Amino acid sequence: MTTTANRTKPAARASGAPAGVEPVLTGVQTITFAKALTLAMADAMEADTSVLVFGEDVGTLGGVFRVTDGLTRRFGPERCFDTPLAEAGIVGMATGMAMNGMRPVVEMQFDAFAYPAFEQITSHVAKMGNRTRGLVRLPMVIRIPYAGGIGGVEHHCDSSEAYYVHTPGLTVLTPSTVTDAYVMLRDAIASPDPVVFLEPKKLYFTKDTVDLDELRSRYDADASVSSSIGTSVVAREGTDATLIAYGPSVSIALAAAETAATEGRSLQVIDVRSLVPFDDEGVCAAVRSTGRAVVIAEAPGFASMAAEIVARIQERCFHSLAAPVLRVTGFDIPYPAPRLEKYYLPGVDRILDAVDNLQWEN
Repeated sequence: MTTTANRTKPAARASGAPAGVEPVLTGVQTITFAKALTLAMADAMEADTSVLVFGEDVGTLGGVFRVTDGLTRRFGPERCFDTPLAEAGIVGMATGMAMNGMRPVVEMQFDAFAYPAFEQITSHVAKMGNRTRGLVRLPMVIRIPYAGGIGGVEHHCDSSEAYYVHTPGLTVLTPSTVTDAYVMLRDAIASPDPVVFLEPKKLYFTKDTVDLDELRSRYDADASVSSSIGTSVVAREGTDATLIAYGPSVSIALAAAETAATEGRSLQVIDVRSLVPFDDEGVCAAVRSTGRAVVIAEAPGFASMAAEIVARIQERCFHSLAAPVLRVTGFDIPYPAPRLEKYYLPGVDRILDAVDNLQWEN
């Protein structure tokens, strides 16, 4: 993988931050998920002058969720700028830029707002490398705030991952922790191929303490970078059954495992995080270690990413399973009104009910 650390660095700025620009955070800091994303983009832009950020309200406003806050002040309107409300145009322009040596990072503002750009993504972004037999690569990132849990209305809470994972040619990532928000976005920007980067909106203002110097050191010129792309992680050890989740559902899976522990049951939690490429080896090893599994996702269950995970486990782990793999997902209905979303989203009780149905009597 080509990393930004090996690319040209911009000239050093004059001592003292420009007016209105906050000092660069260093060392051990308690930061939000959103701030981790901001720092990932800022550090990538600092390391590589070909990285630029644009989209709707990402400049002066700093994004609806303030994820791009400060980037225009720090790098100027040539590197982080606002666009018209035209998603197809945003992705189309980014495609042309990526074809000509730039590394655009574009924001779709909300999940369902990306649908007008879908033709660009599926017909051109995903296919350019194959169409040119690898001669034209598209190092670009499409950031999409997605999923529910914020009390939003329709067009603001879709879990649209199935559309992208079904499209060959796209890498699809979704972090669930503050550390992964930084690391996975840096890896996405460094990738030579297009990445759809799904950001769980309900996690934006969650916090964790991280060592920023250690995270940045992974991308130093002399560092051996191990990419997060294509790898899952064990979020919690357990022996009785495996809960498999990604993005916004990981925290719910962890909460369910915590509750189960008080009832005497040990549940392992796997954070898939890389939807495409999928970590078959890591996920299947986890399932084989317990013999039982539940897949958890916010999206409707029919023809979903959750269904694909179940199929892959059944094909590869059949003789290690003590019970059929079950799913806990959103229902096959349009996203509900804000007051009803708590009934729609997977919760601890629904997860533990599924665990109870894993044929323990056998």
